[in-house]
Amino acid sequence: MAETLTPTALTLKDIAREAGVSLATVDRVLHNRPGVRPDTVRRVKAAIERNSFQPHVAAAELARGRARRFAFVMPSGPNPFMQQIEAYLGEMSSWLSARRISVEMVATDVFEVSALAASLEALSGDYDGVAVVALDHPSVRAAINDLVDGGTKVVTLVSDVPSSRRHHYVGIDNIAAGRTAGALVGRLVGQRSGKVAIIAGSQGLRDHAERIFGFNQVMAAEFPDLTVLPVLEGRDEDERSEQLLARLFGRYADIVGLYNVGAGTQGVAKALGDKALSDKASGDRASGDVGRDKQVVFVGHDVTALTRRLLLQGVMDAAISQNPGHEARAAVRVLLALARGEPILHEQEKIRIDIVMRDNLP
Repeated sequence: MAETLTPTALTLKDIAREAGVSLATVDRVLHNRPGVRPDTVRRVKAAIERNSFQPHVAAAELARGRARRFAFVMPSGPNPFMQQIEAYLGEMSSWLSARRISVEMVATDVFEVSALAASLEALSGDYDGVAVVALDHPSVRAAINDLVDGGTKVVTLVSDVPSSRRHHYVGIDNIAAGRTAGALVGRLVGQRSGKVAIIAGSQGLRDHAERIFGFNQVMAAEFPDLTVLPVLEGRDEDERSEQLLARLFGRYADIVGLYNVGAGTQGVAKALGDKALSDKASGDRASGDVGRDKQVVFVGHDVTALTRRLLLQGVMDAAISQNPGHEARAAVRVLLALARGEPILHEQEKIRIDIVMRDNLP
């Protein structure tokens, strides 16, 4: 079911009321006219910035007489990073309203080709633009191409489908992110030898496949004493990820590194915790820290409430972070530019990555 975010447009009166000044004062501040005290100017500008209020943009959109509908096709299920993107879209309500844009969230199982393709096909003819977290599969490519052929502007979000005719990709360089994860695991493992586990949501997701590719590149070239095990696919689900890793830990006693490519982080952490407690009880554990196997270096993605806690606890060693707010804003701005026939500001919309560890948590 689609959830529509159609906020009520703010007016100059709303800004004046929030800043505690008159409408005339707001007008003087907007037009840089004299006669307003500096602290009042700061208060009015703070209210304008806080609400993303842009009266000139709003006036231009009204003059064009053109309201636009965008759909965001997002993964169903409790993926914290995707939930952050959706939350940031909700916070953009004033900005969206000023431009007469409505955004609808369409939840679907992005790991199921037929479900994702059907969700895209159902949007045909109803939207000016579609942003989709996409599985790279012929049926999904065909659905994207059909939308484009029908006049809909399409951007892929987080995970790309480059062989489709989508107009733009909004997301990080996932090969670089995977290489970064590989370098972190290898260097944090140090001089030890052993095995490294990888768990992904699905290798059919382009972002996951590219991260794995980059990770394997670095491991093969720079850390020959580490053996990378075959990829497990947990569909970004906690329970499934926990079960897969628990079986893997039971099979291999010499796992020294773990790369979690997507979500399912709670399950990954639980599998690590269970292994740590099991090792401690059996007397095989080198460290006395309860609930954490210090022999396993754990690197994953994104700073969420959960990964923040795991980093602080020392369960997780590092997170490759991308800015969900930037991705949400970039996707909308790109769709709007495409709908207007305006150029995309590529440098502004470029999504960068950061390495986050316990000692530099934002």
